[in-house]
Amino acid sequence: MRYKYSLLAAFFLLLSGCMSQAPIKTVPEVNLKSFMGPWFVIAHIPTFIEKNAFNAIESYELNEDGTIGTTFTFNEGSLSGPVKTYHPKGFVMKGSGNALWGMQFIWPIKAQYKIVYLDQNYQNTIIARDDRDYVWIMSRQKKIDQDTLKNLVKKIEDDGYDIKKLRWIEHSN
Repeated sequence: MRYKYSLLAAFFLLLSGCMSQAPIKTVPEVNLKSFMGPWFVIAHIPTFIEKNAFNAIESYELNEDGTIGTTFTFNEGSLSGPVKTYHPKGFVMKGSGNALWGMQFIWPIKAQYKIVYLDQNYQNTIIARDDRDYVWIMSRQKKIDQDTLKNLVKKIEDDGYDIKKLRWIEHSN
């Protein structure tokens, strides 16, 4: 009998370890036209393609079919390194207030892209994922004032990210 309870307890401990964190909430509504244009990547937990990115800029353009044309450019390895450019396509998920996208680098895979913070003037944003594997702090400017930046990092931490993994992006003046 004791053996059964031990197995049952072990099962529930194992099961609780498999449960993921709650989904990160998106902002309620995104005006896509206001969101379009260039965003400087200020800090991120990078994907493999951006581990050595400098001067990173993500630009969005609203296509006639409702998809988001995206251009991601950066210098590889240093401020003067070779320029890399990627063109993923964003797909806005219906019923999400335009805050949840699928970002497609390779057909047919669409990576989750959640707009979880956006200031009212569309100057600073945070893009996150429920897996808490990647995150991006972006701004319309190359630099963010320290108080705002501190608040954005706190938001990321509160959403369950390990902020020690944040990589800060250098931009040319």
